[in-house]
Amino acid sequence: MRLDEETGIQVEQGPSADRRFEGRVAVVTGASRGIGLAIARRLISEGARVCVTARKPGPLEDAVEQLGGPGVAVGVAGRADDAEHRAHAVRATIDAFGRIDVLVNNTGINPVYGPMTETDTGAAAKVFDVNVIAALSWTDEVRKLGLGHHGGAAIVNVASIAGLRPSPGIGVYGASKAALIHVTSQLALELAPRIRVNAVAPAVVKTRFATALYEGRERELAAGYPLGRLGVPDDVAAAVAFLASDDASWITGQTLTLDGGVGLGGAIG
Repeated sequence: MRLDEETGIQVEQGPSADRRFEGRVAVVTGASRGIGLAIARRLISEGARVCVTARKPGPLEDAVEQLGGPGVAVGVAGRADDAEHRAHAVRATIDAFGRIDVLVNNTGINPVYGPMTETDTGAAAKVFDVNVIAALSWTDEVRKLGLGHHGGAAIVNVASIAGLRPSPGIGVYGASKAALIHVTSQLALELAPRIRVNAVAPAVVKTRFATALYEGRERELAAGYPLGRLGVPDDVAAAVAFLASDDASWITGQTLTLDGGVGLGGAIG
């Protein structure tokens, strides 16, 4: 067991003897905290070396230190929708670790809340730029510098259960995640057999990003989940690690729903 620093919940941790990513290198975007940091931590615990990205240099430096320092992790700060940042991050990964085997598109934003019909179109465009176009662009960037050249290459996109059906208040965000799910299956078709592409679609996970969805009503919300709790970042990290590993070598184009069973009742929460 390990104490999740962000949520204070004791969570299961993958066995340290499981070295599925020994000798492999991953890029994890949006990874200074929350789900992205948990994914990077899980991959490193299984033998990977990782490049993590985020907008702010300070938190990113802290994340690299938490992950074990420059021997296993490097950080490159910048905006996910900035082409120069993406090129710099991918080149820095190659320079530090010599290759790239896994890309995790985790960066996501949701700066608007309310009906889609009342959403500023500029804000909506920004959501799609970061949540969809940037993921497609990261994929192109890592392909240009060798993803798929060593075998066992995988891309995992972090979508959302809001991309599977309508969700009150976060319609634009959900629409962007629905697009990302479609991008996942399209890329899986186009990049096979050298690169597998899958996605995860979490329900409410206890992170700072999702605070507005559960703050002040966590017990009430969790009661609607058959498994009796909201998600924590390590729940997502475990699923991402599976899809990125050779254990999932015959899986591509799929979106794995991570929702504690809440979707069984037809509601998102």
